[in-house]
Amino acid sequence: MKASLNRLAARAAEEGLLDVAYATADSPFGPLLLATTPRGLVKVSFPIFDTDETLADLAARISPRMIEAPAQLDEVRRQLDLYFEGKRTEFDLPLDWQLSKDFRQRVLRAIDRIPYGQTRSYREVATSAGNERAVRAAGSACGSNPIPIVVPCHRVLRSGGALGGYGGGLPMKRALLQLEGVLDP
Repeated sequence: MKASLNRLAARAAEEGLLDVAYATADSPFGPLLLATTPRGLVKVSFPIFDTDETLADLAARISPRMIEAPAQLDEVRRQLDLYFEGKRTEFDLPLDWQLSKDFRQRVLRAIDRIPYGQTRSYREVATSAGNERAVRAAGSACGSNPIPIVVPCHRVLRSGGALGGYGGGLPMKRALLQLEGVLDP
């Protein structure tokens, strides 16, 4: 069955009939839902979010031409596994930014440049995105990040070093920062 599904997904992609491929990946926090388009990784969804709702949202916002295609996300899963094992400090994946627009996308691109093991404040990220006064908007962009972990919004903290919020919950943010050596275990 799995081999048949992989063949179907590969054929759909070859014929230009597949707009979104998705699969799950194990993580220390539970299964992550991953989705990719021909342009790159478009979605990483935390275990706290309903898979069916996430897929329905992707169908509405990108395309209903979706299929579960684990083989198309093998490299993403491999890099995430290495990251969670502490053996990878940056991701080398093509990204599809289409789920973020305008200032939010500029914020996420700024966050994507924060090196492993370092943090920035919401103000620093807003400034890097072109509007130093848009601190709340930068926080909102972090909260709506469609590609968390890979686009490391967990590296953005409040001024003074407080954690702030995180879409996967503060225990996950704390654990990711501990993994990167930013916080003591």
